[in-house]
Amino acid sequence: MIYTLTLNPSVDYIVQLESFSLGELNRSVSEAKFPGGKGINVSRVLKQYGAKSKALGFIGGFTGEYIEQSLNKENIETDFVKVAEDSRINIKLKTGQESEINAKGPTITDLDFHQLKDKIRQLGSTDLLVLAGSLPSSLPETTYEELVKICRETGVQFVVDAEGDLLKKVLPYKPFLIKPNHHELGELFDTAFTFAEEVIPYGKKLAEMGAQHVIVSLADKGAVLISENTAYLAEVPKGEVKNSVGAGDSMVAGFLAAYERTSDLKEAFRYGVASGSATAFSFGLCTKEKVDELLSQVHIKEIL
Repeated sequence: MIYTLTLNPSVDYIVQLESFSLGELNRSVSEAKFPGGKGINVSRVLKQYGAKSKALGFIGGFTGEYIEQSLNKENIETDFVKVAEDSRINIKLKTGQESEINAKGPTITDLDFHQLKDKIRQLGSTDLLVLAGSLPSSLPETTYEELVKICRETGVQFVVDAEGDLLKKVLPYKPFLIKPNHHELGELFDTAFTFAEEVIPYGKKLAEMGAQHVIVSLADKGAVLISENTAYLAEVPKGEVKNSVGAGDSMVAGFLAAYERTSDLKEAFRYGVASGSATAFSFGLCTKEKVDELLSQVHIKEIL
């Protein structure tokens, strides 16, 4: 089974206004709320493909109850560690432009963290764990490293979607997949990219450092998949970008769902690219129907 880990889940509260005036009363045009967090997004998109997953992480209070109940209504299994403080509410303010206010989140105690590690120790060699997103400030910087060490001990494959040092520190443990975007890859190697082909040498370096598969997304300029002995370049579909939130998570989910079904890297990459694009062209996360519409526009060529 696929397990997804979101260490600091949220209730994402999305408010649409025609205009916003600081210091004055503003009235919304519409509001919506969703369970948020990168791992949770992966679980929700996996569900679109009929792929089973179980969501792990920390939740607390009435907001935590909402997150759990919302996922259960979508028939997504959960096994969260319950903490004392409320899960956070993140505000996304849409007024032509999008502004975000992300809350700090609850304090995670040593006991809470030990409970999570015990859950991960119960996973088996046929399972896969997706570790996605940033760390709560109350957890140590070594958190991901501690968790993937457990995976290595128990033979669990794992995926990491994180930035900077969080990503660097897990590479020696041989993650099944990592997915930096071109900005994150540029920060790792202190460089910048204009074209998809330019990321290939740096993706190969990440593979040499331990990653089994590396996907680098470059928004409308395409995406690259690099493994030890091969590399693919994808031309992405064209469309109006309506949403930047969750596109990378959708790419990970589409890749994993297709790979679980076919064991074909090229096909998994194609579904990953289509899933990321479908979310970018939607106001929420992608649907299978939208992905199916875009698949024919994803052109992939082998470049190594």
